This record gives sequence, C-alpha cells and structure tokens, in this order.
Amino acid sequence: MNLLESLVPSDFRRALDAPLRRFFLGVFVNCFAIGLTLSLYVVYLHNVLHFSTSFSTLLLGLSSFAGLISSPLWGTLTDRIGPVKVLVIAGVTNAGALIYWAYIQSERSAIIGGLVLAIFGGAGWGPGSTLLVRLVASEHRQRAYGFNFMLVNFGIGCGGLVSASVVDLHHPLSFRWLYLGNALVSLVAGGIYITLWKFGHEKAIHSNAHGPGERREGWAEVLRDRRLVLFVLGSIVLMLGGYSAVDAGLSLFVVNNLHLSVHVIGIFLFVDTSVIVLAQLFVINVINGRSRTRILAVVGVMWAFFWGVLALSLALRTFFAILAISLAMIVFAIGETMLSPVGPAIVNEIAPEHLRGRYNAAQGLSWGLSSSIAPAIIAAFFDNGLSNWWPLSVGVLSLSGGIFMLTLRRHLSASQDGRAH
Repeated sequence: MNLLESLVPSDFRRALDAPLRRFFLGVFVNCFAIGLTLSLYVVYLHNVLHFSTSFSTLLLGLSSFAGLISSPLWGTLTDRIGPVKVLVIAGVTNAGALIYWAYIQSERSAIIGGLVLAIFGGAGWGPGSTLLVRLVASEHRQRAYGFNFMLVNFGIGCGGLVSASVVDLHHPLSFRWLYLGNALVSLVAGGIYITLWKFGHEKAIHSNAHGPGERREGWAEVLRDRRLVLFVLGSIVLMLGGYSAVDAGLSLFVVNNLHLSVHVIGIFLFVDTSVIVLAQLFVINVINGRSRTRILAVVGVMWAFFWGVLALSLALRTFFAILAISLAMIVFAIGETMLSPVGPAIVNEIAPEHLRGRYNAAQGLSWGLSSSIAPAIIAAFFDNGLSNWWPLSVGVLSLSGGIFMLTLRRHLSASQDGRAH
C-alpha cells in the first residue's frame, strides 16, 4: 500500500467530488481569514487604539458571551432557511463588521463592532457542519470531519504567519489594512459557499424531512434527546479540561508560574498546530471503525497527561521544562486529531435531518459554555494563591470528561458509536 492510499483511501478520494472540494476550499479560505486577526483582538484595542486593558478584556468577554447566546439562533435559521444562506449572510455581515472594526475610534464604536463580529463571525461553524453532511455519505463523515479540522488549523496557521509578517505596532495603519484584507478574504469564502447553493438551501431540508409535523419541531425536541444532552454535558467537561483551559490559562501559567518567556508560548502553539496538520490523516485511519465514545475517553486521558506534565514542569529547569511541555503538547494535539472527527460524527449520526442545524448548534454551545466557564475557574485558583494546583485540577476535568463520554456509549447504537463500519 502506497503512502497516498494509507493517508487518503481510494474510496474517500472518489468521494472528494467537485462540490466537496469547493466546500473544503471555502473552509480553508475562511479559516485563513480568521487566522489573520485571531490573536490580535486585545492588542489592537489596547496597544494600537489605546483603550484600557480592563475595557479591552471586558469587551472580549462580552463578545464571547454574545457569540454564545446567538448560537441557538443560527441553529434555528440553518434548519429553516438552509446552511448556505446562513453562511453567506454571516460572511457578508462579518466582512462589513471587519471594515467597521478597522476604523473604530471610540469605546462605543468598539462595543458595536465587537458584538457584531462575535455574533456573525462565529455563525458559520454549525451551518458548515450541516452542509458537510449534505456533501458526503455517512460512511465518510468521520474522515471528512477530520480532514475539515486539519484544514481549519492549516488555514488559521497560514493566516497567522501572514499577519505576523504584516502588522507592526509602530505602524498602526498596518492593523487597519490587515482587517480590511480579512474582510476581502471573508467575502471570497462567501462566494465559494454560494457555488454550493443547491446543496444547502431550504428546499433540501424540506425534501429530506419526513413530514409536515417534523418540520414544526424545534428546540424542545432537541433537548428531549438524552443522547445529545449527555454528549453536550460531557463535551463541556472535556473542553474545560482541554481547549478552554489552554486558551484561557496556559500563557498565564507559563509566564507567571514557570517564569518562561512569553515567546515560548508561540513554540507550544506551533507544535500543536504542526502536529494536527501532519498527523490528522494518519489518526483518522487508526480510529476508523473503533468506538467513538471510547476514543473520547482516551482523549481525556491524553489531555490529563499534558496537564500532569505541565504541573511537573514546576520542578524542572527552563530547558527541560520547555522540552517536556513541547513533547506533552504533541500528545495533546494527537488527542485533538482524535476528537475532531469523532464529536461531529456522533452528533450528526443521531440528528434527524430537519433538526440537524439545531443539533450542530447545541454541540457548538458546549464550546461556548466551556470558554465562558474556564476563566472563572482560572481566576479562582490564581486569585487565591493556588495557581500551582491549577494544571492538576484541569487534568481531573479531562479525565472526568472522558469518563462522562463512556456513559454515553450505552445510549448509542453500534453504528452511531462508529463500531459498525
């Protein structure tokens, strides 16, 4: 078996028809746009526009909350008007908000721009997952979601490299041009999604629904699905021990507790992104046909290992601490490559077609809620002199999330759990 066949089996290559290739191109372009400005939010507000640190961080938190509470609305709209319309509306509005953001001058305009960016900027994840289901057969969904996750990270990484070479704190106009460029690239992504119109408008939903009664179903029916509720709860706990903790507290712990340079954080994130891009296709092949809930439990163990190494790094000298955390980050990243195809696959296996947008939005809620809760957990440890214990507590959450996912196993059929392929 050659390398290409081992990474991308021939049956999946045959499934990569023109519409699916255009979808993946749209994902890459959209994530490239996100990567252009992803890490510049507070820097732009504080260092370039000279707003206070408290205002800048408060607006970031407020924006995260706005994005969280708008998620159910996007799920409902996806089911009612179709994922392509939602993707296009969100893309165009987000581009307009980025143009507005490039010219903000007052705190009031920053609040308006920040909220619009939060509401429309994150609207595409649920509709995108729903559209992907329309473009790929069920036996290829898990692989398609993993491939999609690889492109997300590759796009964000490429965008980050471009922004790092363009922006300059001594030339504030460079930030303005970067946001304007972000808007243009976002419009290009929207144009790509328009080419998939026939796969994602409301008629596709109506033709796949089983009857008029089902089309009237809404969030009440979604919340009555015990499988989805268990998955979302487990995801919240797992994310609190994973992505959310990394985003909210890793840099703080590295700088304040390990006393490492802030530039070291870039090394860790580079290792994370590189491993995801290089390992994703290999990992998809390894986990294919295995129990998805058990895979999620293994992810919890792998992430707990990372946090354990981070805690032990307190006793290591600088070089060995950096080396240990970098190696542990490889394990963390492989866990990400296992989670990325499995989570969406479970949700879309149990979701009925006419409620698929809401089901994917519910999965998105687990990310938003964990991102909102994680800073409060971190504050409780760091404000009370317990910051050295924070990594171990996060490791316990990782393990708990994995155990929680195992309880979901008995509520899924073999096919839904990925064991029937």
